[in-house]
Amino acid sequence: MLVAAAVCPCPPLLVPEVAAGAASELDAARTACIDALGVLAAARPDLLIVIGPADVDGRGPHPEGSQGSFKGFGVDLDVWLGLGGDPGASAEHPLPPSLAVGAWLLARADWADAPVEGLGVGETLEAERCASAGRELAARAGRVALLVMGDGSACRTLKAPGYLDERAVSFDAEASRALAVADLATLSALDESLAYELKVAGRAPWQVLAGAAEGAGLNGRLLYEDAPYGVGYMVATWF
Repeated sequence: MLVAAAVCPCPPLLVPEVAAGAASELDAARTACIDALGVLAAARPDLLIVIGPADVDGRGPHPEGSQGSFKGFGVDLDVWLGLGGDPGASAEHPLPPSLAVGAWLLARADWADAPVEGLGVGETLEAERCASAGRELAARAGRVALLVMGDGSACRTLKAPGYLDERAVSFDAEASRALAVADLATLSALDESLAYELKVAGRAPWQVLAGAAEGAGLNGRLLYEDAPYGVGYMVATWF
């Protein structure tokens, strides 16, 4: 059963070594993410599962000890999922960037409270399949926690990766309101096609969360919301 969740953005720029001289611009987001991980630890889960968007190569399960790298972003930095497992066990199935950021956050928070696994989710996965995957995750252990990685729209400003789309602000506002109060119905109903057009990396992971939270009766709290690079970043906790 799901007992807690943390929702965090997943840009590699969260990692100071990747952001380099601009690292301070995301200090508030990093702090909020670490605070959110504290809520997960306080829930004393039997299993923590990190969920994030992934391309074809990164989709599917990633066992504890799976390796991720930020070399593709110009930084010689590797991370491993959780503190256990064999760091070389999954070299042929590396963590997608979203889960690598999650692994970096866990290491920064000195996570050692429960076994950790990862799940890479296709950004175009249909809502019902997301919900079904979430239900399966919630049934994995008596006390399951989720670290849900994903960004909002990448179309908030003219300089955003997806350029300016006037629909982006309202989409992100609806998603952030739902994350703030653990509104499963609103998250489950997020428009898949519109999310794709707005380059929303978090839609599928959020809908997996909604499926996992069915019947759990969790409350929500929004810790951070901003769009510093024209991309919607949100941090929330469910407990």
